[in-house]
Amino acid sequence: MDSMIIAAARALAGGDPLAALNRVALRDDAPALALRGIAMAQLGDLDRAKALLKNAARAFGPREAVARARCIVAEAEVALAARDLAWPVKALATAGATLQTHGDRLNAAHAETLAIRRLLLIGRLDEAAALLAKQNAAALPPPLRATHELAAAGIALRRLRVGIAREAFSRAIEAARQAGIPALIREVEDAAAVLRQPAARLIAGGEARPLLPDAVEALFATEALVVDACRHVVRCGETAIPLATRPILFSLLRTLAEAFPDDASREALLLRAFRARHADESHRARLRVEMGRLRAEIAPFADIAATPTGFLLTPRENRDVVVLAPPRDEPHADVLALFADGEAWSSSALAIALGTSARTVQRALEQLAAAGKVEPVGRGRAQRWLTPTPGAFSTLLLLPGPLPGS
Repeated sequence: MDSMIIAAARALAGGDPLAALNRVALRDDAPALALRGIAMAQLGDLDRAKALLKNAARAFGPREAVARARCIVAEAEVALAARDLAWPVKALATAGATLQTHGDRLNAAHAETLAIRRLLLIGRLDEAAALLAKQNAAALPPPLRATHELAAAGIALRRLRVGIAREAFSRAIEAARQAGIPALIREVEDAAAVLRQPAARLIAGGEARPLLPDAVEALFATEALVVDACRHVVRCGETAIPLATRPILFSLLRTLAEAFPDDASREALLLRAFRARHADESHRARLRVEMGRLRAEIAPFADIAATPTGFLLTPRENRDVVVLAPPRDEPHADVLALFADGEAWSSSALAIALGTSARTVQRALEQLAAAGKVEPVGRGRAQRWLTPTPGAFSTLLLLPGPLPGS
């Protein structure tokens, strides 16, 4: 490998893509193409980076398996940055195995970290944690160690283990500063800021107040009956009853919980659950049926009694009743949650992350765009979506993946 390639590689490792391009911009040999691709990725031109890395992988000969594997890992990193979640993950696993076999343990670890970050994006926390546990963070160089700790913090946050997340963020910041890469330092500090932003609102006794992630974790440790409107479950201690697939029942339960310790009127329940402004006997009959179903669902936690004006929620053992609501109640909050990192998403990637259909996501994006909350960039298959105000509030409770007890 010649001196210009070595110098360009060192510049990229130090986070200086312009210096790297100054040395290889006019070259078309395979190592130069690979370095140009990485440089373009660091500069944010992901489409050009992807094309250069593909060309580099093809340009390396059949005996240069390690070089081709490194190109595939770099291409996977570009795909992750572009939120291309449909990128073939088997190719990344194969490349990582090739690197491990040939003794390139650092790039093999980098491939594992990319796989962990992808699993984290789509909410597969157990798989991400299992992969992360195989890595020896102490043996990684500072840039990779910072990424490792960021992934650890992300998993802990999704599981609402705030103390563990805070420690991981501290280690990530220390490693990023040791690496001396400004972009990495900024990424870690921006990610850690989630701990200082409201994660939810607590509604109790007719009043609402914001909660930081620490306070949400503390709430889940109490014996209060929590109607969790972020994940659509009702929980008490470590036990949770999911109602995400029963939206009418959850709407009724939330209305009852917000009215507690008083009863909720039939009019309020009908309006909230069925959008019925003028109740007739058929609406009242349906309300009684749905209340019976809800009573059966939450029997371990509470009872529901009819009153002259409506229905009353009665928790067992005189527990407190609170509602945990998103920081802002708005349609398609789960879609907006994925935009909090400021990255551009395709509708297909959003569908993969949320575990729903692309058409459902497309309808949500159209409604959000009409409200000015997201905006498209590009056209056709290259179209991506952005939010004008990324990171406006912490949305960790709305992101894919179960919380403890879910």
